[in-house]
Amino acid sequence: MTFSPNAVARLRDEREEESTKPYLARGSRAPRCHTCRVIESHCLCSWRPKVSARSGVCLIMTKKEVFKPSNTGWLIADVVSDNFAFIWSRTETDDGLLALLSDPQWQPYLVFPGEYVAPERVTHTVEIASSKRPLFILLDATWTEARKIFRKSPYFDALPILSLLPEKLSRYRLRRSTRSEHLCTAEVASLCLELAGDSEASSALDAYFDVFSQHYLDAKNQLPINESSVAHQELGVFVKDLPHNRSQ
Repeated sequence: MTFSPNAVARLRDEREEESTKPYLARGSRAPRCHTCRVIESHCLCSWRPKVSARSGVCLIMTKKEVFKPSNTGWLIADVVSDNFAFIWSRTETDDGLLALLSDPQWQPYLVFPGEYVAPERVTHTVEIASSKRPLFILLDATWTEARKIFRKSPYFDALPILSLLPEKLSRYRLRRSTRSEHLCTAEVASLCLELAGDSEASSALDAYFDVFSQHYLDAKNQLPINESSVAHQELGVFVKDLPHNRSQ
């Protein structure tokens, strides 16, 4: 099998090959595009943006999260070319993750709320002029799971904690959250990219996330795709070959 350069998609494919039975996430019975996971009639693949970024992103995921159609980690991996993804385990540590964290080209930042961390580890900024490229470590899981990963992963103990101060409440509407200030993974990554000076990638990811949300919800509610929406217009700036131009 030829795996996708999208690390989240590759991780999902690897997990599917290893599983003895399929993981049935909510809504998984509907026929979905294998690549973007959206219901086939509302496939998002032709709206994938093409941008460059100096930063890298590493997603730490749970075994179930990688299969959820509403997961936004794969959007990040579509936008940021240097993307990595690993399944978290309390008892086993992936050698590939340890190698990535020690790679001299990267300056890893573990993205986590500063209120739960010793103040001396916390930063709200990213060193853009550094000789090392920023690598944002994102815990792509529910808040309860993310706290567990943070507490039980000693290899993160030496990393600086990037604590974000978002001005906007989350726009994520695909799953319920008890706290509106909790951002989804794609929103967090967009803020990180902006701090690192990757403004184009940040804007592209924001727009891609909005279009994904629209396609996902329109498919769920059996509504047609509205490619003239504001979200599509904003994303179109970053799409090399717009879908509606291909038939002309």
